[in-house]
Amino acid sequence: MAWFVYLIECQDGSLYTGVAVDVDRRYAEHAAGKGARYTRSHPPRQLLARFEHPDRSSALKAEYAIKQLSATAKRGLIDKAQPA
Repeated sequence: MAWFVYLIECQDGSLYTGVAVDVDRRYAEHAAGKGARYTRSHPPRQLLARFEHPDRSSALKAEYAIKQLSATAKRGLIDKAQPA
């Protein structure tokens, strides 16, 4: 089963990075205020990117690596992503 790392732009311009099997369902949870604590206080504006990984472990490692990047570098990844 494929896992995905995804990037969300929040209404305040900040970026949120997460992992999920079903990105569309997870984004809907964020938008409904039922997602992560961060997106409850920073409502999402749009899903920017998703990156497919073969398993949860590699997705979590990629999520960690992305979270270490600056916002500018994260936005640079969007061009390389699958269409959100």
